This record gives sequence, C-alpha cells and structure tokens, in this order.
Amino acid sequence: MTSSLTRAILLTSLSVSLCASAQAQLPVLRTMIDGAKRQVGVTRSYDSGYHQLAYPNGDVPRETGVCTDVVIRAYRHAGADLQVLVHEDMKRAFAAYPKNWGMQHPDPNIDHRRVPNLATFFRRHGQSLPVTRRGADYRPGDIVTWRLLYGATHIGVVSDVPVRGTDRQLVVHNIGSGAQIEDVLFAYAVTGHYRYGR
Repeated sequence: MTSSLTRAILLTSLSVSLCASAQAQLPVLRTMIDGAKRQVGVTRSYDSGYHQLAYPNGDVPRETGVCTDVVIRAYRHAGADLQVLVHEDMKRAFAAYPKNWGMQHPDPNIDHRRVPNLATFFRRHGQSLPVTRRGADYRPGDIVTWRLLYGATHIGVVSDVPVRGTDRQLVVHNIGSGAQIEDVLFAYAVTGHYRYGR
C-alpha cells in the first residue's frame, strides 16, 4: 500500500469519525438551545434572593429566576446539572473560583447561580473563546457574559434565531423582566465567550 493511499484512508477515517462525533453532539446542542427558548413566557420575573435548594436538580420556581438560571435550566433540559457540576468542581478546586462574596467553602444553593462562578467553570471545563465584535463568531449554544453599565455581571445563551440583516443571533437572557429572546449580543460590554458540552 502506498503512503499516499494510506494517508488518504486515514484522513477519510478521521473525517468520518469527526462527522459522527459532531452529529452525536447536535441533538444535545439543539436540546440545550430549546431548553433556553422554552423559558421565554414561563419565567416572567427576576429574583436574586438566596434560596435553599434541593440537591441535585435544585431550582427556584420556574416563574422566576436570574440570568444564570436561564443557562442552568437550558443545560438541565439537555441532561447536564450545573448545580452539581459547579459544586463538585468548587469542592475540588475552591481556590480557582472568585472570592467576591467572602465564602469560605462551596454552597450548592447559590454558587452555580453566580455569573463569575459559571464563567470560571466554563473556562475550566469548556472552551474560552475570543471576545470579538463579529456576530458570526458567536454560534448557537454559546454562552456569553457581559459587564452592564452599572457594573453588574450578566450571562445569556446564544440562540439559533438569526437577527435579520445581520451576522448575529438573538440571545436568551433574563435581565430583570423574565426570560427574553432579544438582540442584545453587543448591547453590553462582552467579557466572556464560552462553548461547553460539545
């Protein structure tokens, strides 16, 4: 067998393997995006209070929540429990997480509901991608974090719904009026761009 034929067979095999892997990830990605969009019209308010949650799969009532709950519920809809994933990672590597709240140990009631903690988790276990001003760089299912004008952090899920006449997608987020799907990708200062679970 010639080396060029061997190389062609290996490349074809690799291509088939990568396509199969990508195809396997598509249903999970679609399910996650669907989980984000399904919150619109259901989650109608914003509640940033501390709540005692069940563990695992703990959640505040679906009618309310914060921006992080959009992301948590989207991933949970696809079978990933960020409450558990973040808590277990914080137990293993507490020093890697921000100390913005004076916590001395992980708390499964609140840690996963804080934007800097989710950003740290996605950086540690997913892909941290460049922050750009090109809408096409932000793919459906990507997670974006922002710094709002008054300094607060914010997070949302890039949807699969294009903004007409642009190269960007609508974003599912909750900035105070419940879960919304809006053209806000570049409405605030983007501080992080992540891809997790694919």
